[in-house]
Amino acid sequence: MQGQSQQQAYDRGITIFSPDGRLYQVEYAREAVKRGTASVGIRAEDGVVLAADKRARSPLMEPASIEKLHKADDHVGVASAGHVADARQLIDFARRQAQVNRLRYGEAMGIETLTKTITDHIQQYTQIGGARPFGVALIVGGIENGEPRLFETDPSGTPYEWQALSIGSDRSDLRDYLEAEYEEGISTDEAVGLALDTLAQTNDDGLTPEGVGVATITVDDAQYAEVSAEELESILVERDLIATDEEDDESGDADEE
Repeated sequence: MQGQSQQQAYDRGITIFSPDGRLYQVEYAREAVKRGTASVGIRAEDGVVLAADKRARSPLMEPASIEKLHKADDHVGVASAGHVADARQLIDFARRQAQVNRLRYGEAMGIETLTKTITDHIQQYTQIGGARPFGVALIVGGIENGEPRLFETDPSGTPYEWQALSIGSDRSDLRDYLEAEYEEGISTDEAVGLALDTLAQTNDDGLTPEGVGVATITVDDAQYAEVSAEELESILVERDLIATDEEDDESGDADEE
């Protein structure tokens, strides 16, 4: 009982470490990320692929209103998992930083520099009293100096670079699948297929074109582009991933995507 009350005392203050070196509010923020539906990022030889599970919780909901993939700049895309409102704040911050860099230096902002700018902003909310951490994780992918780069942001404010990763619900299972199936040197088209295969691992009923989102940024033009529903349907049918039941399953929470 004493240990429980001690934890409650430390988890009320974001700026206070517990005796065993933990920041409970940051750990709780990571739990919020796990409640969000999954997003996947894959770095290919000639580009970056971002994919997200964006199933609607109700057939009355407009699929276009579910925001999981975002264009931060012409050459940068972001996928999110966790608190939607927190994700929107960080996306807006990233867009402002990218535009400031273009105006100030006359060039596109590097993917690593942009990611670290975002994580510096996130980290401030682990040190300021009266504020809470961002309950969201982001996958930041794009083209930097002709090379594809792929990063993850953590609620603690730590950036990680990956070849392929997943965030959100069932992260461990999806990461295990990626570790088994990912190969260096794959093309962007192959990465799109792998991303959809990965999302399908936790969707027993299959995927629908409206229930997933996929975006690519290729080395050739360094332009963020979302894959259309018609193209997605063709890929899902080809890979035998199309849902057999037209009704979308209920998924996630009102504030988590």
